[in-house]
Amino acid sequence: MDIVFVGAGLANCLMAARLAAQRPGLHMLLLEAGESVGGNHSWSCHDSDLTAAQRAFLAPFQSYGWAGHEVHFPAFSRSLKGGYATISSERMAEVMNERLCASIRTNARVAHVAADHVVLEGGERIAARAVVDGRGPVASRHLDLGYQTFLGQELRLSRPHGLTRPVIMDARVEQLGGYRFVYVLPLDDDTVLVEDTYYADGPDLPTDVLRGRISAYAAAQGWAVDYVVREEDGILPIALGGDVDAFLAETPSGVAPAGLRAGLFHPTTGYSLPDAMALADTVSALKDLSGPALSAAVRAHAAAAWNGRGFFRLLNRMLFRAADPQRRYTILQRFYGLSEDLIARFYADRLTLADKARILSGRPPVSVFRALSCLVETKAAPGSP
Repeated sequence: MDIVFVGAGLANCLMAARLAAQRPGLHMLLLEAGESVGGNHSWSCHDSDLTAAQRAFLAPFQSYGWAGHEVHFPAFSRSLKGGYATISSERMAEVMNERLCASIRTNARVAHVAADHVVLEGGERIAARAVVDGRGPVASRHLDLGYQTFLGQELRLSRPHGLTRPVIMDARVEQLGGYRFVYVLPLDDDTVLVEDTYYADGPDLPTDVLRGRISAYAAAQGWAVDYVVREEDGILPIALGGDVDAFLAETPSGVAPAGLRAGLFHPTTGYSLPDAMALADTVSALKDLSGPALSAAVRAHAAAAWNGRGFFRLLNRMLFRAADPQRRYTILQRFYGLSEDLIARFYADRLTLADKARILSGRPPVSVFRALSCLVETKAAPGSP
């Protein structure tokens, strides 16, 4: 086997699909512990997060797309023109099974990964020239993290909801223990995905409580829910600091980490689709796909992405450590009062020096003394030896 991908999530699927299109003779295997490719997720991004070529590549995977989006805060609401798109795990599985069905094994739990082989639970050993580990985030003492936690429900309504575009932040809801907002995607006239989302200090996810809050939100919008189509949840890392080299070294030598396991996500928003596409671009451009070369290239890509995002981690420390939890929304509210072009560059990780100065200018909605204490980035999680 040329490449074994451990985990058939977003990053590994896009890498495999990109390589299959460019190098049809490559022998690849995707091992997924669950019953289907992609799990039970939705991945979204702004059109401006991607290049034209990346959008064209992702077009077959796209489940939904809208011409704009909205945000709501206690002080104001705003419509933004930028396009927004979503890939569902169901659509991801359809495309991957069409293109790579013979290269996918589901219900394949991996017990051990090494540079040149993997071992499944049960003892089966699969040799490979290269191994990519994309099984999601792992706890690490080398990362200082906050969390974005959410529970989402796809709701089928008894009558049309009236929405024409996504609401990517509705922060008019009660603020509970951190920055809370509701995220809404109108999937068709009578179906919405509603996610109750928190920028929280810990990874707790009280699902029964969140189900009640989603029900209350739907009722407040005047929506009559017929039934819940499906449910998804997530605990995403929000980067505050860390030692990226030590973190990447926790992956076995010679194995290429991918996706969240490589720290490849937007530090503030938690979005991972643009990073997954960028990694697929990097890997597909490699001439040498041997294990050592692939591992070195992926680790260099991940380290460069992390090292270029110190400004976002500074903002995150201010959000999590300089703002009172119940007032964290004021930072996002202030941010969404800035120019639409700057907001787009923020999500796309293309901020200019002038953008950074503009974001930090003026009177901050947090304690100045607390803000000053956030300037220095720590290299490990609090309490780590």
